[in-house]
Amino acid sequence: MLQKLKNLPNKPGVYQYFDEKGNILYIGKAKSLKNRVKSYFRFSSTLSPAPNLSPRIYKMISEVENLEYIVVENENDALILENSLIKQLKPKYNILLRDDKTYPYIYIDLSEDFPRFEITRKVVKGEKIKYYGPFSTAAKDILDSIYEIFPLVQKSGCLKGKKACLFYQLKKCLAPCEGKISKDDYALIVQEATKLIIDKKALIKRLENKMLKLSQNLRFEEAAQIRDRIERIKKSEINSNIDIAKLEDLDIIAIKAQENIAAIVRLFMREGKVISSSSSIIRFDKDKGFDIDEAYKRAILDFYKMESPLVSKKILVGKDFSQKDEVERLLKDRFDKNISIIYPKRGEKQKLINLAALNAKEIIKKEEKQSEDSILEDIKKLFRLQNTPYRIEIFDNSHLKGSATVGAMVIFENNKFKKSDYRHYNLTSKDEYSQMKELLQRRCESFEKNSPPDLWIIDGGETLRKLAQEIAKSAGVNLDIIAISKEKVDFKAYRTKGKAKDIIYTKNDIFKLQPTDKRLQFVQKLRDEAHRFALTFHKKQKIKEDKKISLLKIKGIGKAKIRRLLNYFGSFENIKEASLEELTTILNKKDALNIKKHFSKDLVNKNML
Repeated sequence: MLQKLKNLPNKPGVYQYFDEKGNILYIGKAKSLKNRVKSYFRFSSTLSPAPNLSPRIYKMISEVENLEYIVVENENDALILENSLIKQLKPKYNILLRDDKTYPYIYIDLSEDFPRFEITRKVVKGEKIKYYGPFSTAAKDILDSIYEIFPLVQKSGCLKGKKACLFYQLKKCLAPCEGKISKDDYALIVQEATKLIIDKKALIKRLENKMLKLSQNLRFEEAAQIRDRIERIKKSEINSNIDIAKLEDLDIIAIKAQENIAAIVRLFMREGKVISSSSSIIRFDKDKGFDIDEAYKRAILDFYKMESPLVSKKILVGKDFSQKDEVERLLKDRFDKNISIIYPKRGEKQKLINLAALNAKEIIKKEEKQSEDSILEDIKKLFRLQNTPYRIEIFDNSHLKGSATVGAMVIFENNKFKKSDYRHYNLTSKDEYSQMKELLQRRCESFEKNSPPDLWIIDGGETLRKLAQEIAKSAGVNLDIIAISKEKVDFKAYRTKGKAKDIIYTKNDIFKLQPTDKRLQFVQKLRDEAHRFALTFHKKQKIKEDKKISLLKIKGIGKAKIRRLLNYFGSFENIKEASLEELTTILNKKDALNIKKHFSKDLVNKNML
């Protein structure tokens, strides 16, 4: 260790600290590896932490037994590599943000004669692309509402048919495919629709009127759907009376920390109005502390990625954090434009920061009330985990005699299942061991994009737990892993609630807890949710396979035509229910007739049964 410190190069790079067991403690970047790394230590008769370090960093350096470093060309490259490695390897003392996904935007291509609004998370090529957002939630609800309120081109394939379809008959489209509306008149409808995307209050008012009419006509189920949609749209923004006179685009970020919880709130102001917001929670162990400067740096680097469709030229932050200038330079290189990170101390911009900070404090209060249950601490203590498992990933596979083999990953975070982060996988492996190996390896491949959790739970025994441990280790991640398998009596597995004596395998022990033990029931609940999700996806895939085979049996219908049908109708069920007229907008009349006859035959056979 001492020799490595003496031989550090005076070049930019990334350094990594490890403890005596080889577990990674911290990843940092430096303009000069020699100067930066040496500043952590006091060189006397023995190597010890420098006295001017913060309590958090002092504790970390006290655990350091080894270091590795990577030399890069410049400081920007060091910052990029540091951020990437932190997400992949999840060091003990770095701040790790979970919510680093790209948010959706609504966009429209104004170069088209009859353009449509669509959703994207990436940059769309085109000179006249206009973006609205980002939206943390409810982007699809907003878009669905726009298409219900305005007679726009409803589907991307509509204009290709060159013939008025069912949407025209339902008065949801004005049939530009047959020239029944001019470009100029259509553009006026697009302008009105755009106003409602920007002004959510006006959109909600239109939806409330529609909900009232539906309920007056006794169409209560449809009214309830509109009601739920209104609620989701309302949740997507923070109410603000702050409007900036200039039609300015601003992104606002505020972070607050308390005890072992921190909250990040982002507000998005477009053309002088706050149009949407998002928030995320960071949980940390109190004894490690919380570095708010690093949190701001990570929040900006993780959110503003190369594929971001729209980045404001001004980002307001709640603290003048260190490395702000370096982050600005990186953003300039990344997006090829000047982006200012501003800490406002007065005026309207400071009010926006105060609004974001106030909401961050409220989120922390809410989380503290929901976190009173100590089950996670109990799990940590019982299974001797390294960290409190605030985020847990649970894995299971499902198949039927080797067909439609799928894998599932469900997420438990902040005391609830986080369904937006669930993932399913189509697998090619034939046996259970190989299927789990394929599933976990594919998950590891996405560590850079979606950081590792605190705990993996595997549906299986010790063999699969050891497999998972090896896979995580090969990815360079020090991760807690447990497995849960069903107890078998007379070769039968018992899963009855309150009676199942499932066996839990950890790195050090095997646990056979009583069925009434809350810790066992907690792990069972997570395993059962993964099993449910895997089984549900398996059934969908099996039905899809069966229907595809069914369609391929029709004379003249090949894979290319099935793909065209799916691109237009979206699902096999919609193809089955489509009218002859709708089918002929995609295929010729002979093929359309054959499909209708085929499904009519299926219906007759079912009725006979």
